[in-house]
Amino acid sequence: MMDNEIDRELLEKIADMLGKPVGAFNIRKDCGCDGRQSTEHIQILDRDDGKAGINIRIADGTVNETCHIPVIITKSGVEETVYNDFYIGENCDVEIVAGCGIHNCGEQTSRHDGVHVFHVGKHSRVHYSEKHYGEGGGKGGRIMNPQTIVYLDEGASIQMDTTQIRGVDSTKRYTKIVCGKDAEAVITERLLTHGDQVAESDMEIDLDGEGARGRVISRSVAQDSSNQVFYPRMVGNAACFGHVQCDSIIMGDAKIKSIPAITANCTEAQLIHEAAIGKIAGDQLLKLETLGLTEEEAEDCILKGFLA
Repeated sequence: MMDNEIDRELLEKIADMLGKPVGAFNIRKDCGCDGRQSTEHIQILDRDDGKAGINIRIADGTVNETCHIPVIITKSGVEETVYNDFYIGENCDVEIVAGCGIHNCGEQTSRHDGVHVFHVGKHSRVHYSEKHYGEGGGKGGRIMNPQTIVYLDEGASIQMDTTQIRGVDSTKRYTKIVCGKDAEAVITERLLTHGDQVAESDMEIDLDGEGARGRVISRSVAQDSSNQVFYPRMVGNAACFGHVQCDSIIMGDAKIKSIPAITANCTEAQLIHEAAIGKIAGDQLLKLETLGLTEEEAEDCILKGFLA
């Protein structure tokens, strides 16, 4: 586990891991398990249906525990689809840290497609974070296509933080959350593309139960000749509240398409959507440059603050 400097740097970038994590963890490397540990309340098991991936079972009443499940690919030409299912009991309060990092110095494409399905029990809270990162000097592509599907029982909630840091050539992200009575879903998505990279985000929040709440906050930066497409949708099927907000900064010859949509299938549904795309304001750059920063440093400072 964490055999070399590349492994350690990738795991630090995508999962904030410095050495062996505390608590439950499963580290996947180049299509295999590179380390695993269960705890009394969090069990990590191989799947029994022949698919690659794991089942994570979290016992009722588990609180203040963290489960790390990062994936790293360090070889050129590795392509995989992995299925991880989470079964979270009632009255839990847990953190799950995922993420994928690809180091590709070869000529072949390396790709990770991760399919995560969450079943969150009544009155449980989940904080789920996922970072994606690519690096390496090879011509081979670095591709990640995550799918995240969440079912929230009565009074359950999930806070989902997803971040694409840098270096991912192509990504197609699909997210769907189904909220039961008094359930809440909050998604914060941060995305950076550069060069000729392409990114698509297809997201749907179904507010099925009375009192359900949903919020989507998407912030992105497209540089150079990269291309981004966002399609977040909020569907109100009961007395509920939903808010979709998409803000993007466009630079160089990049292209961004943002298509937020709200659908009310109940007269008591309250839904709002907002979308904005623009460039960095000149007065922001000027103010930072008067403080001694170069134009490049000022741009970097603004972008980091925007994506923070």
